[in-house]
Amino acid sequence: MVSNSFAQALAISGEISTAVKEINTEEAEKLAERIMQARSVFVAGGGRSGLMMKAFAMRLMQMGYQAYVVGETVTPAIGPEDLLLIGSGSGETQSLCAMANKAKSLDASLALITIQPGSTIGKLADAVLKLPGATKDQAGVTGTTRQPMASLFEQTLLVVLDGMILKLMSMQELSSENMFVQHANLE
Repeated sequence: MVSNSFAQALAISGEISTAVKEINTEEAEKLAERIMQARSVFVAGGGRSGLMMKAFAMRLMQMGYQAYVVGETVTPAIGPEDLLLIGSGSGETQSLCAMANKAKSLDASLALITIQPGSTIGKLADAVLKLPGATKDQAGVTGTTRQPMASLFEQTLLVVLDGMILKLMSMQELSSENMFVQHANLE
């Protein structure tokens, strides 16, 4: 059983590695610039994608950004100098579509990380970063995956967002040591 689990983990890591190699670096660079220019960065996503977005918000906060998770009680109003960054495989989740429309109506910038750039949210977005993967119903599969539902997208999302943090750290000449000042200390 352990060796089978290990073989599955190796196969999953191979899928993630292949997916990351397919990412358009120009799209990723444009997203990094939008994040750098934003007064505040608001993140959103549903389900497991939402968890990956929360992890990204935490790292942004540790870098000194004003970063918020949409739906949390301490999240302020979004405005014209702000960025809403949505992680959504399908780009069609109704609650996220409503959020995207609201952000645009308030003149905020909108960015999407997705499998489907031509989705409802993708068409509204000022910047889109396309990731390979499959949505939860396997529609729009852009590669092969042995994993269930949208696992490959969610894992790739986390890895790409961690890579984005490294890019932003480099752009700002920050080190991990600089970030520990903002690390939680009430635990």
